[in-house]
Amino acid sequence: MEPLTPNIVQAALDKFNLDIHIRYFENSTATSQLAADEIGCQLGQIAKSICFIVDDKPIVVIASGDQRVDDRKVAALLGVSRKQVKFASPEQCIELIGYAPGGVPPLAHRTQPRAVYLDDSLKRYQQIYPAGGASNAIFGVPLDHLETITGGTFVDVKRDAS
Repeated sequence: MEPLTPNIVQAALDKFNLDIHIRYFENSTATSQLAADEIGCQLGQIAKSICFIVDDKPIVVIASGDQRVDDRKVAALLGVSRKQVKFASPEQCIELIGYAPGGVPPLAHRTQPRAVYLDDSLKRYQQIYPAGGASNAIFGVPLDHLETITGGTFVDVKRDAS
C-alpha cells in the first residue's frame, strides 16, 4: 500500500481556512530533534504523532517532542489492559494511518482513529510543529487550533519521571 502525501494533509488543513501551510526541508525532520533543529524551535514544540493499535484499530497520540508516551495511561483512557496497547509497525502506520513513521501528521488519516489524544505537555507552548505527511514536511499551528484540526482531546499521557 502506498503512503498518502503531504498534498492530502495540506488539502485537509485548507478546509479549516486557518492559513496553515506545510513547509518542506532539504534535510530529514523525521525525529523530534531533527525537526527542532531544522525549524529552530524548542524540542518540546515538536508535536510527534504516535500510532498505537488497540483491538485492530488505530489510536493516535500527539505528544510533545521532549516527552515519552506512557502506554499504561493510554490503556487506562481506553479501559483496556496495557498488553492490548501496541505500537503500530511501520507497515501498520501506512496501512491504517496512511503515513510512514517520522511523517505521521495529526490529521488527514486513511482510517479514522478510534481516538486522538493530545498530551497536556503541549500546553506549555503557543506554537506547535507537527509533521506534514513526509519525513521532511512540517507545519506550524497555534496550540488553540491543534485541538480543532485533530478533533483530539487533551489528556495526560506522558511518562512520569521516575
